[in-house]
Amino acid sequence: MFLLVVFLLCVFVALGTGALAAWSDIKGLTIENFYSVIVIVSFVVCFAAMWIFGRNDVFFSPVSHLLGALIVFGVTAAMFAFGALGAADSKLATAFALWVGLRGLFPFLFYMTLAGGLLALVSLALQKWTPIKAPKEGSWIARVQGGESKVPYGVAIFIGALVSFVKIGYFDGEVLRSFLLK
Repeated sequence: MFLLVVFLLCVFVALGTGALAAWSDIKGLTIENFYSVIVIVSFVVCFAAMWIFGRNDVFFSPVSHLLGALIVFGVTAAMFAFGALGAADSKLATAFALWVGLRGLFPFLFYMTLAGGLLALVSLALQKWTPIKAPKEGSWIARVQGGESKVPYGVAIFIGALVSFVKIGYFDGEVLRSFLLK
């Protein structure tokens, strides 16, 4: 039961932090570094607890998780260098890639990209029709309606992480029940 509490607490801390980062991105197109740090620390605590108590079946191998993070960091750092992604977006995506590992990387990237594309379409619609009157100054909506081409990619990263957590089984009934049986 103790490990179930630790696991769920860490997962919800990571996802809750992702939601806060997404909200921060919507409010002002900024994501503070401490959001990424919290996501990473929650993974390290959870992974260590599972390893110490012999639950190596919950996560993939350490190499898988590290490689997933390194791949995402490499790609997103290159995107940052070309001005296609913010540095904070790169760090947040890398932090969540650590959680999903290589086996969860495809769903994470797929749903993150899909959500990012939808956000880009919303940005274009906001620019064209300016449907929101007097949005909060400095917010994503105000900046986009003012003519900037911006997307709060933290939202897409959070959606990709949430869907990938479900797809790789972190909320699977069998996985959660297994904590009670062992």
